[in-house]
Amino acid sequence: MKYENIKTATFLKRPNRFIAHIEVDGREEICHVKNTGRCRELLTDRAKIYVQQSDNPNRKTKYDLITVLKGKTLINMDSQAPNKVFHEWLIEGNFFEEITLIKPECKYKNSRFDFYIEAKNRKIFAEIKGVTLEENGVVMFPDAPTERGVKHINELIECKREGYEAYIFFIVQMESCKYFTPNRKTHPNFADALIKARDFGVNIIALNCTVTPDILKIKDNVPVDY
Repeated sequence: MKYENIKTATFLKRPNRFIAHIEVDGREEICHVKNTGRCRELLTDRAKIYVQQSDNPNRKTKYDLITVLKGKTLINMDSQAPNKVFHEWLIEGNFFEEITLIKPECKYKNSRFDFYIEAKNRKIFAEIKGVTLEENGVVMFPDAPTERGVKHINELIECKREGYEAYIFFIVQMESCKYFTPNRKTHPNFADALIKARDFGVNIIALNCTVTPDILKIKDNVPVDY
């Protein structure tokens, strides 16, 4: 995916989950943060960031925070981006052969999954998780406890029991990383649920991305370590 109207800026502070104060074009502005995670290791004092400028006069904020430079690594922070780039990746013919149907936000019983996919005679449910947390080259999810994430994993196990293929794709919103692992320290129940899902036959896939200030594109498989 490609972003338009990207500008270089400096992060100043984040008074709440939804907005940040930034410096852009020599002025302090309010910016919408498209990620409600903690992101404390990314949004450090005067971090170099890239923001998208909106031309909509009715918006409360003129900018959206898209990408941050952590050391020498560009990390995309847009929490809506993983589903979009995954959808693009599927349409380009990746991973599943002969796709005949891609249905985002698909309801199944009392659940709603990010994607339902049909390919040849296969029926597949997939959940997508964006990954922005990195420590010493290791990327992890989640960066905060997520009971919703545990619920999604257990629901995918139920799909597998009923004969569907089930996948969890961790979209690593950066390029440089050694491997992916669930963040047991932050949420041990999520790590346990992921191992249970793996053992039950749910496919756990991690994919890194090519990241520039205005582009996010899925690149390669990343090793998964439990």
